[in-house]
Amino acid sequence: MPASGQASATSLPIGSDADLAWVRQQVRQCAAQLGFGLVQQTKVVTAASELARNTLVHGGGGRVEITPLDDGRTRGLRMRFTDEGPGIRDLDLAMTDGWTSGGGLGLGLSGAKRLVHEFAVDTEPGRGTTVTAVAWVTPVPSSRTGVG
Repeated sequence: MPASGQASATSLPIGSDADLAWVRQQVRQCAAQLGFGLVQQTKVVTAASELARNTLVHGGGGRVEITPLDDGRTRGLRMRFTDEGPGIRDLDLAMTDGWTSGGGLGLGLSGAKRLVHEFAVDTEPGRGTTVTAVAWVTPVPSSRTGVG
């Protein structure tokens, strides 16, 4: 979805565990500035953490581009993780809860997908993977008291 009023993207390397912590911090800061509530912030940071770890562990490292969005009605955050690793041979299998290629819980991709509003994977064996996740600010309904 094209975004109007889009701020500039922040691009960060993912090459070490220290980079994973930096990615989480930057995503949380951006989400807070965009008006995400605490629960929403936790969800988007958790998704970013899973995807950044996948980029490091399975893709051999790469980058994340964090972009604030504004579609004229609401604000959001797009995270695009890219690597030049081996790619995902069977994407359907990789998106299945419980399946893992690395001894983890098998909730990385499928879990991250559930935590955001839009999710796409572009992968080609031997040429790398790009995972794009978008989360939109969900406004908290205002409650009025004493209206009569």
